[in-house]
Order: sequence, then structure tokens, then C-alpha cells
Amino acid sequence: MKMVRKERTIPKKLAFLAGLSCAILAATTITPTAQAAEKGYRYWGYYQAGANSTQWKAAMTGPTVDIADGSVEGWIFTFSSNDIPSTPPSVKPRFEAICGKTKSEAGFKRIGLVIDFGNPAISPKGDKVRATITRCVVTAEESQGIDVLAQALKVRTDKSGLLCGINGYPAKECGAEIAAPKALTKKK
Repeated sequence: MKMVRKERTIPKKLAFLAGLSCAILAATTITPTAQAAEKGYRYWGYYQAGANSTQWKAAMTGPTVDIADGSVEGWIFTFSSNDIPSTPPSVKPRFEAICGKTKSEAGFKRIGLVIDFGNPAISPKGDKVRATITRCVVTAEESQGIDVLAQALKVRTDKSGLLCGINGYPAKECGAEIAAPKALTKKK
């Protein structure tokens, strides 16, 4: 595990990514239709697990909310449509496994971070899926989810603040609408 410690605030325009990411996630996982979806979106999905939790929950509030010491933040490059729900990160959110060897410090909190680059079936042309990253981030007590992510890794956003890339993946694309990959569709 790599420990990261910085104090840095993120521009408020990144807050917009919360709304758009959550809107995409909610629209594609809450109300499925009877028809088979031909298209959907690939994007960075955001998941959270509170202290002592070992299950991911889709973060419907976005990364501009306060997170508690001992929580785990998860991001996955995922696909979803009306018929295909997004998937959580493949690594379980086990705080002790990620941050157990990192000592707590007064005025700071420890947050586990999981970055899953997703299923190769949805990788944009020319991009290669990378190995999942797990890190323990020691951050200021007031840090929010987007602060934790940007403190630990390089983040690329569009003009509106939508999260487009993490550590250069994908290289160019941002929340693209694509045909549902055959590898993800259920056989009837």
C-alpha cells in the first residue's frame, strides 16, 4: 500500500461531476425498462463504504460530501444502460487491509482509496485497462471525496467538472455513449 499525505483543496467546479456522475448512475440503475438497451454510457462510477463496512454503495450524493475517517472511496470505469447496471469496484472495501498499517494523526483522517480501471470489454480504443490501485490517503479532516482522489492521483475533467480520466485513463474520452458491449449483455 502506498501512503499519500497532502493538504490541498479542489476547485469547486469539480463539484459538478457529482451531479452528472450520480445522475448517470441513478438513471441507469434505478429504473430499468422492458426493452433491451442498445446504448449506454461508459464513465467513472463513484462508490463508497463507510467505516466498518465491507460492501460498496453507489454514491448518489457525489464526491463533494464529507467522509469519515475509516471510510473507503471507490472509483470504477464502468458501463451502464437501462438494462445493464453499473458494477462496483472489484476490490472489496476493506479499510484495515488498505490503511491498517498507516497510523492516525491528529487533525487528519485516513481514507482507503480503490481505483478499478474496469472491464476490458468497455475500454476505449487505444486505451489499455490498468491494474487496480489501492492506497491509503492521509488527508485533512475537512477533505471531501474529490479531494481524496485528486490528492492521490492525476484527475482530468471536462469544462463542466465531469470526471473524465484518472491517471490518464481513458486518454481522451469523457462519459461517452456507446453500444452495449456484447460481453456485458445477458443471453436470453
